Amino acid sequence: MQWYLKVLKNYVGFHGRASRTEFWMFFLINAIITFLLSLLDNFANTDNMISGIYGLLTLLPLIAVGVRRLHDIGKSGWWYLISLIPFIGTIILLILACFKSEDHENRFGPVPR
Repeated sequence: MQWYLKVLKNYVGFHGRASRTEFWMFFLINAIITFLLSLLDNFANTDNMISGIYGLLTLLPLIAVGVRRLHDIGKSGWWYLISLIPFIGTIILLILACFKSEDHENRFGPVPR
């Protein structure tokens, strides 16, 4: 849960680097919360209003941690725009998020610990 809160606190931080653990733990917890809120929406018959609001609230932190993750592997944050290509772009972005971090300080900052 600490990784999730760390990303939320740094929701507009597009500078620096994010480790694989930070990115994937946020992604996992976010997916679980979205799933649970979708279930709540179905039981409350609210037409995905609750999960939609949550999705909008976490959109900026998700983009920010994705950009920082790209920085960690030495790519520019502009690579995040590849996700605009339907289906294939998202797959490419998820594959890039799986790459190992650069072991040394790069132009985006020191190695995250």
